[in-house]
Amino acid sequence: MTNLDFALCDADNHYYESRDAFTRHADRKMAARCMQWATIGGKERLLVGGKVQHFIANPTFDPVARPGCLDDYHRGRTQHSDVREAFGALEPLPRAYQDRDARLLVMDSQGVERALLFPTLGVGMEEALKHDVEALHHAFSAFNTWLHEDWGYAYRERIFAAPVIPLADPAEAVRELERVLARDARAILIRMAPVFTADGPRSLGDPIFDPFWGLAAEAGIVAAFHTGDSGYTRYSDEWEPVGNYRSFMFTAFRLLTIDRAVYDTMAALLCHGVFARFPRLRALSVENGAAWASQLLGNLRKVCKTQSAEFEGDPVETFKRHVWVSPFQEDDIESYVELLGADRVVLGSDWPHAEGLVQPMDFVADLHGQPPTVVRRVMRENTFELTQRMV
Repeated sequence: MTNLDFALCDADNHYYESRDAFTRHADRKMAARCMQWATIGGKERLLVGGKVQHFIANPTFDPVARPGCLDDYHRGRTQHSDVREAFGALEPLPRAYQDRDARLLVMDSQGVERALLFPTLGVGMEEALKHDVEALHHAFSAFNTWLHEDWGYAYRERIFAAPVIPLADPAEAVRELERVLARDARAILIRMAPVFTADGPRSLGDPIFDPFWGLAAEAGIVAAFHTGDSGYTRYSDEWEPVGNYRSFMFTAFRLLTIDRAVYDTMAALLCHGVFARFPRLRALSVENGAAWASQLLGNLRKVCKTQSAEFEGDPVETFKRHVWVSPFQEDDIESYVELLGADRVVLGSDWPHAEGLVQPMDFVADLHGQPPTVVRRVMRENTFELTQRMV
């Protein structure tokens, strides 16, 4: 590993959910509408809303892929054309993937001081429950209770696990945000998609969500937008029928269109005035790469030539004030540092996922042309500041 004179702060780490993550604190009367386990064909399967979920092929995670085993695949440095071959041998599930104290020891060995932690299963569950608003909120409230119990929202000021908050019921979303804020949450996870309310789909920027965004802005909590099942396969299926979202089902077309969800989400937050109404709101894009940001900013400049009256100030500058971005390791990271500013680019290793880095420190190799002050800001300071408790 490269030697640095500071500890890292990683904006994208993951845990692997325990078997009871969605069921430990859920009402048994809601089980059929939320999450259940079943043995089907001799294998343990997770049922969501009464249907088998296909988001993760092995939801028990044992055995599991090695961290970073797909890094060479995504960088085009392997002869494997089939992603299944690129995975290589699986390994028994390490304790550090499900135990926070074991994880701290690993972080110590990696030179990581702080890490934002996101779900593995949890980023793929909301789509299956979007048509049952009560079950959706119940399932994730139970999940967030488990998350606080097993990982903590700000454990020892080092592990910052982000609770997941659906917005389908705006009042319930505010109550859940109040609940996790009371437990010292520093970041929350919001799905990148239109919100399916009881009255139909709404933009994240619809004023009905203003009480939620206002509370988030006032508290200084980070609204994180992480890749997952955004429901956008309903669009790509019209071009290339596949069916339910499945992790690691790569095709050229799906990889070319994979960033539509984050692009549309950020465009909606800008065009529908969320950042203008809440100037303290902070947003973080995680595991979406950065190519979409370049396209969005370029299109904003073009749109503003005729539609500037729809924005309060320059939307490009608004974006740069409010949004932090974690590029993929295979991105041209230095170009995004130049585009967005060093204070808006963060290290996101995706550790210990297969498509991430073998070690978080490996990210520094893609900043080899940057001065030490920029390296430190990207590899540490930005995420440190995002996870600080706001006064």
